[in-house]
Amino acid sequence: MKSETVRVSFLGAAGCVTGSRYLVEFQNYRFLVDAGLFQGKKELRLKNWEEPSFDPGKIDAVFLTHAHIDHTGYLPLLVKRGFKGPIFSTAATSDLLALLLPDSAHLQEEEARYANMHKTSRHDPAKPLYDLVDAEKALKLRKTILRDEWQEPLSGIRVLARAAGHILGSVHLTFDLGGKVINFSGDIGRYDTPMLPDPVPTEFGDLLVCESTYGDRLHSHSDMETELEHVVKGAAARGGALLIPAFAIGRTQHILYVLAELERAGRIPVLPVCVDSPMAVNSTSIYSKYNFDFDADAKAIIDRGDSPLTTGRMTFSRTVEESKALNNLKGPRIIISASGMMNGGRVLHHAGHLLPDFRNTVLFVGFQAEGTRGRIIQSGAREIKMFGRHIEVRADIKTISGLSAHGDRDELLRWLSSSEGAPKKVRIVHGEPESSQVFAETLRERFSWDAEPAVLGEMLEI
Repeated sequence: MKSETVRVSFLGAAGCVTGSRYLVEFQNYRFLVDAGLFQGKKELRLKNWEEPSFDPGKIDAVFLTHAHIDHTGYLPLLVKRGFKGPIFSTAATSDLLALLLPDSAHLQEEEARYANMHKTSRHDPAKPLYDLVDAEKALKLRKTILRDEWQEPLSGIRVLARAAGHILGSVHLTFDLGGKVINFSGDIGRYDTPMLPDPVPTEFGDLLVCESTYGDRLHSHSDMETELEHVVKGAAARGGALLIPAFAIGRTQHILYVLAELERAGRIPVLPVCVDSPMAVNSTSIYSKYNFDFDADAKAIIDRGDSPLTTGRMTFSRTVEESKALNNLKGPRIIISASGMMNGGRVLHHAGHLLPDFRNTVLFVGFQAEGTRGRIIQSGAREIKMFGRHIEVRADIKTISGLSAHGDRDELLRWLSSSEGAPKKVRIVHGEPESSQVFAETLRERFSWDAEPAVLGEMLEI
């Protein structure tokens, strides 16, 4: 390969919202941008088990845009298969990985254990995709890159990380590879989101790899705080529980921030709020550690002596026993529990207990990928299968899109418009097929850019 040629291969998040993984080849280097797990439908999850199209032992490095598992959960498997290079990320992302990767490994081990116990796998014995040892090995490879300044972590590989406003530590990445400029959007967040800075513009060059999670739609223009106020009051009036499936990192902290603001303003009753996730508890501490990255409004709350992430009657459930005890509580209460798409975790046990009762409410506060339990319930299913049995859905099902950490179509366009230059090529990723196609058409019409949805396995020469 000529020294000036750059090759980019799309190994995930092409035609779907998960599994972000891009292979970049330049000179003698081979590195990955993100290394995420496929999630959602079974046919997607099975892709995690496929042999990679590259030799992990010959990958020189991984660069991460942020900590979410659909961008990082493949790292332990990469290490298991021979990867030994550095994993570059911001300091906050690095800290969050220390929570996410062991938890992901634990879930893999639990799924294998459950399959063996109940003989639900065609494999005997069923084995985890990776284990805690693999996750710990991956964590030893972490290296920090700074934001807002060009760095050269590998000789001849220059990278610029700038805030993406998605979760704590999230960035979009710009690479200068022998004069060729490649941009990876990662996940672009919202504007005017509590705590986090707005997405920072960048400079485009030869290729832009851009997400499209909400590329074909807009978030509700209604007041998100008012919507949450109404849901909380409605749940309290019925005397039932409000269950909020939420990602432990990012979404949980966002919800706590808004609930605390509503309480301080006297707009909602001060209810018991239980954060039922050890990871959410620990990640909230990490958010507090990096509060110098907060926006001006959150810093003002701190300056006046309040905690932006603490409600009046907040408790944390760390142990399994504490989690189970929540199902014995009566009266109005709020339970925030992972996982956000109801793929697994403690939220399933709460859902099994709460869904059959009409007094209870389940509130979805983020994107629900096709094939997930969250999407099935959100779409109006009257029963859902969990733990080998069918559970009736009688609870009130609500959705607030304003809490999403993903920018909608107009916010993506705002970030693109605020950036400098025009990319020579654009590949649309991290969206369901219709969303990616519509967003590519939007970019062609709005900017006259050469924009197409990425195809899984596609390789571009730049």
